[in-house]
Amino acid sequence: MQTREMSWKSKVVYIVAVCLMTLLIWLGDEGKSPLVYKGSELQHSVGAVDSEYALVIRDAVARNGTVANTLQYVINKGGYTAQLHYLAETEGSTLELWEQGRKIAGWTLDPDKTEMTVDFSLSKDVKQLQIKINYSGSGELTIRELRLSPHTMFYADTYFFMALFLACSILLWWYLNRSEKRLDERQLVDYSIILGVALLATTPMMQTYLYNGDDLCYHLARLEGLKDGILDGQIPVNILPDGLKGNGYLNAMYPYLFLYIGAFLRICRVSLALSYKTLIFLANLSSAVCAYTAVRSMCRSRRSVILSVVLYTLMPYRFTNIFSRGDLGEILALIFWPFVIAGLYHVILGERKRWYYLVIGFSGVLQSHILSAVFVAVFCVITALIWSVRIFKEKRYLEIGKAAGMALLLNLWYLAPFVVYYFKGNLGTEVLRWSGYFEQSINPSNLTQSISLYHKQYFSLGLALFGCVGIGVVRLLCERQEKRSDMDRYLAYLLVSGFFFTYMITGYFPNRTLLANSLFENIVTMIQFPWRFLGPASACIMFVGVIGLAESRILKPYRNHIFTLLVGLNLLVIVSVPTDNIHMPYVNAEAVASKGHESKMAANIGLFYPHEWRMDGVSDDKLVTNVITSDLDGVTVHNYEKKGTKAVMTYTALEEDCYIELPIQNYLGYRAFDEKGDRLEIVHGEGGRIRIAAIGDGKEHSVYVRYGRVPLFMAANIISALTVAAIGWQLWRKRKKTA
Repeated sequence: MQTREMSWKSKVVYIVAVCLMTLLIWLGDEGKSPLVYKGSELQHSVGAVDSEYALVIRDAVARNGTVANTLQYVINKGGYTAQLHYLAETEGSTLELWEQGRKIAGWTLDPDKTEMTVDFSLSKDVKQLQIKINYSGSGELTIRELRLSPHTMFYADTYFFMALFLACSILLWWYLNRSEKRLDERQLVDYSIILGVALLATTPMMQTYLYNGDDLCYHLARLEGLKDGILDGQIPVNILPDGLKGNGYLNAMYPYLFLYIGAFLRICRVSLALSYKTLIFLANLSSAVCAYTAVRSMCRSRRSVILSVVLYTLMPYRFTNIFSRGDLGEILALIFWPFVIAGLYHVILGERKRWYYLVIGFSGVLQSHILSAVFVAVFCVITALIWSVRIFKEKRYLEIGKAAGMALLLNLWYLAPFVVYYFKGNLGTEVLRWSGYFEQSINPSNLTQSISLYHKQYFSLGLALFGCVGIGVVRLLCERQEKRSDMDRYLAYLLVSGFFFTYMITGYFPNRTLLANSLFENIVTMIQFPWRFLGPASACIMFVGVIGLAESRILKPYRNHIFTLLVGLNLLVIVSVPTDNIHMPYVNAEAVASKGHESKMAANIGLFYPHEWRMDGVSDDKLVTNVITSDLDGVTVHNYEKKGTKAVMTYTALEEDCYIELPIQNYLGYRAFDEKGDRLEIVHGEGGRIRIAAIGDGKEHSVYVRYGRVPLFMAANIISALTVAAIGWQLWRKRKKTA
């Protein structure tokens, strides 16, 4: 085969272009720029703003205490410099550093000076760093400017982009100089469309801020906590060590496999915002790839395969989840619904050797969102019951058994802790049932609309998917056939399923009447929102439309027109996503150093740990950050330090029957030892804290607490790891044989 390499001139031009682009990316680095606040830009409730945008505090209108503060920032560990320009008439005012509601440092303002510069170090990444200015209560205090500068950088976003660009450049270089057969024209077009659609779906994210979706703050907290758990030495990460004011928050109840990507970026000092946006882009790209692969396995029409990529990646419910709800779990789960639908078809009616499609689909959903996994499981069971005769007649239960067994083994590492904590973890699960379900039903008039993020409860199938319904009706009801094929029967089943899911979303479904039934109430209040069925409904209808278009005789002369129409209608989803009213990323030149920081360090979003999966009855007011003793006079705590899920405390107790409570949530898996290495009994204390009985002999004792390895969890991890290794070995062996 003739080698097809670049000429030496092309290579030189290519290298120069790559180097120049890398330099331009580096010159745009914002991570080293200071965070700058004019006095008027600080959050304040008292004081006046003068002509120079300084904040003026006078004793006649002010009060003693905090009068101005910054937003709360997620900031990496390291050294920083805070610089305050001010005028103070009297002593007593201070500049303070706060983290999660706790003061960690403070400096007094000298009235004889107009500028204060202080250096401080953060020994670990902080979640809610805030700089406050405390007013003494007398005299005039003028705050001109507050500046926070890193000794190295706030974040490494620029270097991430440089690494990504160089990696893509090297990959392209390798492809252009490879001697083997390159991709053919069709493959290049298909892959370009997949990448282009994924980029198009991500364009609303290419802003200097994050859309503040309903659940975004929780998923940002998961990303940050997962990074902390990895650095703590947990693999898998069951406890987010710094959650709930350092008390720890249970992570095992919400799937997190794919969040390791974002957590790894955070370890590499990429900003929290960019780590999240990268996950969204990968979710868009994966959705396009999964739709392409799944539909191509069932349909030979290239037009239909490309149409599935556009319809599924740009469907309204995905965008509602991304930009309005901020529901990362459902965003990731929707990636794998096409594999579930294609896998069921192959296991029951199609190529039975492709049973692994169902394994990939179910495993992907399970590792993304528990409720979606329940939907998939129920959908699979109902589908199997409908075709049960066919399954037993052709002995397809063997493939179903293989798929179920493989899915169980692959996901055992996650299922084991989930089941144990759910039933034995003393968790507050009733808070999951706060929704009345019926009140969240959707008005059917909205189902044809493109999304609008100005209304939070706006959910739609979209015009393009309604077009798919029309295609399905024409194919399955208007075209007479002597004998329906297996594909037609399966498409009819998907169409009916899509109709039923959509019906359940609307207020016409008798939710209120059925809520009188305790079993129905128990199920739907756990589901919380009927609009969750929009995801599977959209997936089912998409398959009906794209495959029906390829199979329909009536629509054959109009396929190109229908293709163009559906793609155009779906593009309305993109243009309907609102952007910032200020189309420039920065308001003015002065904001260049701060506008980007406020988004990338999540100041405008914040981090939140919901009441789900806390210890039973633990609310925010019961969380403490200090050690609690049963007797202040009888027990003296000399020292307490906590790093990750490991803590050490020294104390002296003068009498027996005393106890000590550590500010750590008593989740299953924590263990305590004394200075001799002997195991100490952990009792469930007030507010879910770890309680240890004190030894009242008047001597100094130490208590060491750490989150240990639960034997059952370790066994599950080993089984799943061996399963993955066995699959990898089989694939390698198969490839070696075909080489």
